[in-house]
Amino acid sequence: MASRPAQLLEHCLELLAPLGALRSRGMFGGYGLYADDLFFALIAFDRLYLKVNEQTRPQFEAAGCEPFVYETQKSGKGKPVTMSYFTAPEDAMESPAFMQPWARLALEAALRARAAKKPAARPARPAR
Repeated sequence: MASRPAQLLEHCLELLAPLGALRSRGMFGGYGLYADDLFFALIAFDRLYLKVNEQTRPQFEAAGCEPFVYETQKSGKGKPVTMSYFTAPEDAMESPAFMQPWARLALEAALRARAAKKPAARPARPAR
């Protein structure tokens, strides 16, 4: 019998299938979701969270989505940490068609984050 997290993973992969080649990786009791090696979503605490950034966060907030928050365990004092992932809207969890606009926003945010992390190209050395 499949566990609840495995069932949710299967459901989310079906919802996100129109994006193309997807893979999942177990992490911290949940799963990280990748489209062509681009980390754009995660499943944790029995919920799907999609990547957001400054441009996409307002759309998720307007739809009533919630941020991914966890507590650190440093020195026995739990401190909340908010990540740049928000839950998918409830209706998006019903069909791939409803999920697509949200998944595309998550991919755009992940692409922007990856581009921001790439080091700036070094200027070419002048020929001697």
